[in-house]
Amino acid sequence: MSTNAAAYPVRPITKGETEDFYAQLNFAFHEEPPEEMQDLWLRLVSRERTVAAFDGDELIGTGGDIPFELTVPGGVTVPTAGVTMITVKATHRRRGILTGMMRHQMTGWHERGDAAVATLFSSEPAIYGRFGYGVGTHALALTIPRGGEGLSAVPGSDGFQMRMVDPRKAYDRCQAVFDAVRLGRPGMVARIGKGWGDVATLDNEFTRDDAGPLRCVVAEDAAGQVAGYARYQVEADFDNPARPDGKVQVREVHGRDLASYIAVWRFLTDIDLTLEVHAEVPTDDPLMFLLADPRQSVPRVEDVLYVRLVDVDRALAGRRYAAPVDVVFELADPFCPWNTGRWRLSGDADGAVCTPTTDPADLVLGPRELGTAYLGGLSLSALGRAGRVEELRPGALAAASRGFVSEVAPFAPFEF
Repeated sequence: MSTNAAAYPVRPITKGETEDFYAQLNFAFHEEPPEEMQDLWLRLVSRERTVAAFDGDELIGTGGDIPFELTVPGGVTVPTAGVTMITVKATHRRRGILTGMMRHQMTGWHERGDAAVATLFSSEPAIYGRFGYGVGTHALALTIPRGGEGLSAVPGSDGFQMRMVDPRKAYDRCQAVFDAVRLGRPGMVARIGKGWGDVATLDNEFTRDDAGPLRCVVAEDAAGQVAGYARYQVEADFDNPARPDGKVQVREVHGRDLASYIAVWRFLTDIDLTLEVHAEVPTDDPLMFLLADPRQSVPRVEDVLYVRLVDVDRALAGRRYAAPVDVVFELADPFCPWNTGRWRLSGDADGAVCTPTTDPADLVLGPRELGTAYLGGLSLSALGRAGRVEELRPGALAAASRGFVSEVAPFAPFEF
């Protein structure tokens, strides 16, 4: 990679550069989304939170971030930057331009103190490891055959009234369910600011991707309150003369408790004129224990959310630990030099502190490993067995790993 990144200034865009910004974004992703989607993203990503690179007057790189509150182990949240819209013009690759934009973002978050953690969904994971991002959540991609008898009922799951509702009009009622459950699973985020209702219910030819209109079903309890919901589309298929082979494409499913969650899933897996349901769920989702034949769901593990600690002390002190932790780790972080050094982490289920120290190190690891272990889905011990964490004090790795693990598998339910 060339070292002449200084030749390509990096800064937020001005109002007059908005059209060039989105033209480069769409060109790089080989897409032509409708103008309404551009207007929508302008509401979510303010110009102040964009980043662009220039070759003279030519805009050659794009990026931005969305402020979130990320749920971390312990049912608490930390301020997080959701990185999005990252591109570099094909004619300007391997010139250090992406590195310049990444550094601009990291330094900005650190200096402003507005994000202890950064997250992103990676179209090409190999790119972001060199900037300290590690895969922090996984999902099970499922193909579930139709048939309500294939998914066991649970106590109370047959006591809800299922209703079809307008996705936009019912957004607030459904969002109340989302807000009630998001603190229970690491990786979920609070949708902050205006525009998220429009994102969640966006429905046009571009978002349909050959499927039908966006639908929303809710499970109402005896008091008429929404206890669970799903947003989905059906991809109709009548080519098979023996039977319709439609596919249910699930966007989002949540329930306040197991009964409401399963009530919605039993609806989704028994829709007329369909053959199967396609969805992504957490790796520990109850569905896997309630399907009569789990093998028929064809589960496939996928990497989802990538995590990077911007300020190691704030990020590690912001989460809780499943077992007491008292460990000194040595971190080399050339991309974020303020993180480089030795840190003592002491914490438990009630809170934690992370401070610089000169004490001897117990563990040696890098920012990518911390990002991978941060949400508790992948253990430090597993990283150690892979040679990614070095243990200097016997027993320190196992003890730290027990503290970092999350009882609930992390999951990121929607992309940004």
